[in-house]
Amino acid sequence: MRFFIRKKRQPPAVIIVALIDVLIVVLIFLMVTTTFKKPQQALKLALPESTQATKAGASEHPPLVVSIEENGNLRYGPEATPLTLERLKQQLMAEVATNPTVKLTLSVDKKAPVGQMVKVMDAAKESGIKGVSLFTKQPGQP
Repeated sequence: MRFFIRKKRQPPAVIIVALIDVLIVVLIFLMVTTTFKKPQQALKLALPESTQATKAGASEHPPLVVSIEENGNLRYGPEATPLTLERLKQQLMAEVATNPTVKLTLSVDKKAPVGQMVKVMDAAKESGIKGVSLFTKQPGQP
């Protein structure tokens, strides 16, 4: 009688290196195909309508943005940091000192107090800003 010696089978193994390679390729694919959007301001303002409204485009020197909320609170810059009128004057003077051709754009809620808008425009004039404009929207747009 002849006995055969069986070779011991190795238990199945998962090749981790190959899995990591596949996961990295999937991750790179997702990163490349994802669209990145610039975050919009967190403020929800109801802009006034204008038939002469134009879309904001990229320019060499983007304007400073001051937002006036419905209750009259001021917010400055793309981060919409809250500030007072005195602090706004200081910020505007600092910006004019670094760039004398800087322009100011107001994003005012249509229910905001007009007096607050006039105060901001006065602060801009005191700071030496020569160009002040308003954000508006075309009729029929949300």
